[in-house]
Parts: sequence; structure tokens; C-alpha cells
Amino acid sequence: MKAIEPVDYLVIGHVTKDVLNGGFTVGGTATYSALTARNFGYRVGVVTSADPDLDLEDVLQGVSVVRQPAVATTTFQNIYVDGARQQFIRAVADDIRAESVPPAWRNTPIVHVGPVSQEGCTVELVSVFTDSLIGMTPQGWMRQWDDQGRVFPRLLTDPESILPLARAVILSEEDVGGDLALVESYARLVDILVLTAGWKGATVYHQGQVRHFPAREVQEVDPTGAGDIFATAYLICLRETGDPWAAARFANCVASGSVERAGLAGIPSPQEIAACRAQVLGARE
Repeated sequence: MKAIEPVDYLVIGHVTKDVLNGGFTVGGTATYSALTARNFGYRVGVVTSADPDLDLEDVLQGVSVVRQPAVATTTFQNIYVDGARQQFIRAVADDIRAESVPPAWRNTPIVHVGPVSQEGCTVELVSVFTDSLIGMTPQGWMRQWDDQGRVFPRLLTDPESILPLARAVILSEEDVGGDLALVESYARLVDILVLTAGWKGATVYHQGQVRHFPAREVQEVDPTGAGDIFATAYLICLRETGDPWAAARFANCVASGSVERAGLAGIPSPQEIAACRAQVLGARE
């Protein structure tokens, strides 16, 4: 067996099958975030659970993957009625266990906890990491579904236990149903909370301060994965600069271009990332 080498950026969460035109594309936070971090030039690892027959090598080229075998891969389907999206979950992989994290990855500089379907990214799992900047995108803990698989929002279970383990928590308006009082209650539990709002930009809560950062205007084609790309760029910039405000401006820049292309084609290129570094971080001095 090939030895598992250390990585710089680790994503924990289910890769997904996203049903599309009778087939599917591979998606999920684990996919979008891993490919984004790879294009930053980082060594990237993913801990996930999926059907052993799901081919991840072509999609996650250049990414080290530890897969817990499961009888199914988490599968989502979006159905649009009169322009409104209703999301369905058709299958769910197994919970991700703490023992699945290789010892070589337990002091990774950036750990991105990215559940999409209530997978067990628990306190026990997150607690195995030492000296890591831990970021969370907890959308998957804020979803529930009925017997038909129709997805509905839900409140986080025991946020007082899980959220303080993170340095930064990144949520969307959709995750919280626009409830700013809920956002403020979560913000009191973490050092940094970022609320993203699509084309409206992002708001950062940090040490009692609240600042809004508008996104640049773009022609939106497909917003899928944009939140994951934003989160990855934010965590990387936060680790590199220590500046939670500059990280928001930078992440807005990186993620805004992603919505102008569909699906995984929206992953920012190394050239686009470099342009945002020059535009945002070069002007920071």
C-alpha cells in the first residue's frame, strides 16, 4: 500500500453524485473545495465515504483521497418548478469516522469540515486535529429530508459544542433562512463567522465587529459550488495573512468568477487565483 503523505489542506465530507440530465456529475464540498485548493498549489487530501465503484480519480486528479467504502454515494437531485429549486436527496453514504483520518493528516495546516448530508463530522472527529486552522461550512448539518427525500432546513444540533472547535465558520443566507438573530448567536461562539449572500457579497463577524464586503458584478450562469470555492479561498487567505477582512475581499474575487461557468468548470484556475492575489492582496499594503 502506498504511504500516505502529509497534505496542506484537508477536506472532510461526502463527495456526491449530482443528478443531471439522466446522468450525474461528481460534486459536494469535498470535490469543489479540494479542486480549488489544488489550484492554489496546495497539497490536498480528502476524507470521504462513497460507493467503492464511484470513479474519483479522473475528477480529483492531484488530490489524495481516503474513502470509507459505503453501499451508496450521497446523491442529490434538484427539481425546478416555476423557477424555484426543490432539492431531493436520493441516497446517503456512511458517517465519516475519526479513525478514518490518517495519522499523517492530523496536524494539517488547514482542515475544512464540509458536511453536506448530516454525515458524522462530530466533535470526536474534529478533535483529532492538532495545531490546525479549522474551518467549517456546516450546511449539511442544517438539512433534513422527508420520506420522499425532499430537503428542508433545520437548526444546528448542539452548536455550543461543535462551532467553538472552528476558527472560522462560513454559512450562507440559505442555510439560516435569512435569520440574522440566529447568525449573531452563532457568531458569539466562534472567532470568525462569515455569512455569504451570493451576488450581494459576504458579511464577516469578528471580535464584536461586523463588516460587509460586496461581490463584483458578474453574469451568473451556475452558482453551484461557489460557496465552497469562497470558503476555500477564505480559509487559505486567512491562514496566509491572518486578516479576516482581507480574506473576505479575496474570497469574493475568487468565487465571483466561478458562477460564470457551469459545474466543475467553475473551479478557479491558477491564473485567476493569481490575478485575485494581485488585485486584492497586492493592494492591501
